[in-house]
Amino acid sequence: MFVIITRQAQQLLRLTRPRRLHTTSAQKRYHSSLEKTFDKILIANRGEIACRVIRTAKRMGIKTVAVYSDADANSLFVREADEAHNVGPAPTNRSYLNIEAIMRAIHASGAQAVHPGYGFLSENSSFVKQLDAARVTFIGPKEYAMAAMGDKIQSKIIAKEAGVNTIPGYDGVVRDASHAVAIAEEIGFPVMLKASAGGGGKGMRIAHTPQEAREGFKLASDEAMSSFGDNRILVERYIEEPRHIEIQIIADNHGHVLWLPERECSIQRRNQKVIEEAPSTHLDAETRQRMGEQAVALAQRVGYNSAGTVEFLVDKHRNFYFLEMNTRLQVEHPITELITGLDLVEQMIRSAAGLPLAMAQSDIGINGWAIESRVYAEDPEKYLPSIGTLSKYTEPTGPGVRCDSGITEGSEISMYYDPMICKLSTHGATRAAAISLMNTALDRYLIKGVTHNIPLLRDVISNRDFSSGHITTAFLADHYPGGFKGHRLTRKTTKQLAASAAGLQFIREARENYPLSSVGSEKLFVVLLPQLQSDGSVETLEATVQIAPSSANVSFSGTTEFTAHITLSTGDTCESSMSVTWNIDQPFIDITHDSDASPLTLQFLDPLPLGFRVQFMGTKFDISILSQRQSELIRYMKQEEKVDTSKLVLSPMPGTIVSVAVKQGDVVSEGEEVAVVEAMKMQNVLRAPRAGTIKAVHVTPGSTVGGEDILIELEG
Repeated sequence: MFVIITRQAQQLLRLTRPRRLHTTSAQKRYHSSLEKTFDKILIANRGEIACRVIRTAKRMGIKTVAVYSDADANSLFVREADEAHNVGPAPTNRSYLNIEAIMRAIHASGAQAVHPGYGFLSENSSFVKQLDAARVTFIGPKEYAMAAMGDKIQSKIIAKEAGVNTIPGYDGVVRDASHAVAIAEEIGFPVMLKASAGGGGKGMRIAHTPQEAREGFKLASDEAMSSFGDNRILVERYIEEPRHIEIQIIADNHGHVLWLPERECSIQRRNQKVIEEAPSTHLDAETRQRMGEQAVALAQRVGYNSAGTVEFLVDKHRNFYFLEMNTRLQVEHPITELITGLDLVEQMIRSAAGLPLAMAQSDIGINGWAIESRVYAEDPEKYLPSIGTLSKYTEPTGPGVRCDSGITEGSEISMYYDPMICKLSTHGATRAAAISLMNTALDRYLIKGVTHNIPLLRDVISNRDFSSGHITTAFLADHYPGGFKGHRLTRKTTKQLAASAAGLQFIREARENYPLSSVGSEKLFVVLLPQLQSDGSVETLEATVQIAPSSANVSFSGTTEFTAHITLSTGDTCESSMSVTWNIDQPFIDITHDSDASPLTLQFLDPLPLGFRVQFMGTKFDISILSQRQSELIRYMKQEEKVDTSKLVLSPMPGTIVSVAVKQGDVVSEGEEVAVVEAMKMQNVLRAPRAGTIKAVHVTPGSTVGGEDILIELEG
């Protein structure tokens, strides 16, 4: 049974958010020709990418059909489509991976073509076969090309035949964990175990020892089956200190294939890309040309059409090796669009409709620099997904800033799907300009209701090694060996935050007392800042700040100037002149210290009993602002005792229990696997917090659990 939302009904619901892409002279030639493509297409996907395809289709005059699960009934992409069909319950295998339900939606809607987006059925050749049989056009490569290149084992063999550089490894299917260990020992550690089907970091593990290879095989194969319905695993040599650089291609059905400038995707965690940029600081023109030509040779070898991406690992000497080919639109395609002016979704639709490419290789250039930050609903310190309702949500705007998202304020982030909130991209004439824009955009991105990874993104973007281009796929592991804990205050940022906090408190108090008190008098505050230590612990840093306003007027919607005299508990003293621009009813506060060229942007998030919570350098800080008397009395307050959880195994996130490895009475050692929980298509191993005997097991495979639920208890 289908639920159909008519176009007329959607006019009452639709929230339009126009996005503008650059237009090249080559595109203008065919824009004006009104070449016929399709009347109606169905988007077999959800969220951000569904919205993205809808925008281009509407610009091309094509009607759109959305398919949605029960959990997505009120989502933005459903409202933006011309019609929408329900395809089942929230779990992906019963909705977005349910080919039978999607085929029914295609027939019911009369859609002539299907755009798969990325993920889900985008690289499922059997789905393409069914579309071909139904005479419905797939907006992507032909079935035979997808089958050949979507399989990592087969694609590596074809790449070798096409003269593409490849990584040493085993070209067959790995039978089991013991076979994986034997192959790894033959190839030599470290090795990469990864799913033969799919991509996006799912079903991938690095192993440095036989035990890690055995364990990694199980996790990778289980994750691959959950994400792609295919648990085949391949093993290849892991290249250390690599950079992940990929070449975008576009091809038509007339034998024409073009390569586009590269994307650098080396900032990754758990083999999932976090920050991408185009072009790469690492490549020279000669290497770029050779990589592009090899990507084209591979595509021509299999008669490829549509958009696709050939991914390479590149070492420090610019030697490059074929990694895989993604036979679909990539998540990070916006940055390629920003530096080339091409609309890749439009190119896919044109190719599927049988139209030739409207440009030559010589028309493709590089215009400036673009960076993309993947904004996720996740705890960046634990790398665990977060679910909830977006109670407050404001995307950054302005020249050179692009947000690709599929949510609005009030949207639900579900445990059933990928936790991506938005792809935030910035484009500037230079890399430095794009980085500066990204820092500002992240500071002006307001997200409340779920935990998000903006603190990590902001820290990486402002990192000196990132700014200088010294990056590898191990960047996050190298810079945060104990895990990311938030921005660690430096002397400069401590001074800035302490002075800013005191200034904000002065404005707040002036507003509360105005006009009964003199708002121009000096004030003395004791500011307590949480300071991250090198060992990951947090201590409180005390700063005494004396605020002297430059005039007797405090602006509640404009700029207020101060001089701040700061004395830190470390004995350091300094003075800072500052101006604060703050509409006190808004969360964003622009602060300039000591005539710095660019102002800092703070977010005022929440008031606290003795201060407030702000977001500074991407990280949330709970700051206490005290009078001198309060600072004297607070030392006598009893500290809240911490709950002892050393005997408990807690669920780090809402999810589903995949397996339980222990039972009551079992004796376990510290760090031993006790259970696996899955959320948002990622599996996480839970381990014993200490050695001991299992007292109780409260879950079974298939159980749904919430964050912080007690799963397993150990005896005292």
